[in-house]
Amino acid sequence: MTGYRPMTMADLGSRLTRATDVKVRWKLVWEFMEEYRWEPDDVQPSLLRDEPSPVGDERWDALLAALAEHLAARHDLAPPEWTELRILRRPWFPAELKIQRADALVRAPAAFRKHGVYLSASDLEAA
Repeated sequence: MTGYRPMTMADLGSRLTRATDVKVRWKLVWEFMEEYRWEPDDVQPSLLRDEPSPVGDERWDALLAALAEHLAARHDLAPPEWTELRILRRPWFPAELKIQRADALVRAPAAFRKHGVYLSASDLEAA
């Protein structure tokens, strides 16, 4: 029996690649967020370090970069180098409802706006 090991950003990328259903992909992102929250502050940055392989959808690749940059900023750290080039040319609003999209336009964290992913900060906190 092996011990518990928290999901890393690279692990999340691999799991997203294997999951084709959008709902499953979001569940994986929320699972990563939950595991990340439970790790001690000194361990959290190490979960962001390794670059995930491309998911096969540039939107999800940009989301991973935005999430890593957002979480690194909480520790007052520079984003991992691998996040630098994962920026969308056209903005992505994952929310389905117009009101949610409007909220995301106003409340998306800076790292997400930078990468072209418009996800509301409240959506991240709810995860």
